[in-house]
Amino acid sequence: MPHILVDHDASLREALDPRRFAHALHALAAETVDGITVESCKTRFRCVDEAVIAHDEPQQALVHVDFAILPGRSTDTKTRLAEAVLELVRAHTSAATDRTVHASVEVRDLDAAYVKHVRPAAAQ
Repeated sequence: MPHILVDHDASLREALDPRRFAHALHALAAETVDGITVESCKTRFRCVDEAVIAHDEPQQALVHVDFAILPGRSTDTKTRLAEAVLELVRAHTSAATDRTVHASVEVRDLDAAYVKHVRPAAAQ
């Protein structure tokens, strides 16, 4: 926890550096929400080959961040996190000046049935 999924348009491959973005995102989450640590963050990136926005105008791109955290945080805390993540997305896609970037963030609670297991690497 948290589990973060970043869906992004293929046209943003040059503008969005996944590792750099993830490192900044993890630090931001740890600074913004009590109980989140950089070590607990897990981010996956999913590049979408085809995205249709509105009437399919050219030069449009999409980024959506789904940020799932353990329940118990207030709506205010989740909103602060969402707004901060959105600003980070904007900063990390600013190089895509040749297109309109539609960016969104959803911060949601993990279901009560969420379970996990971490198996450490074997000692060498």
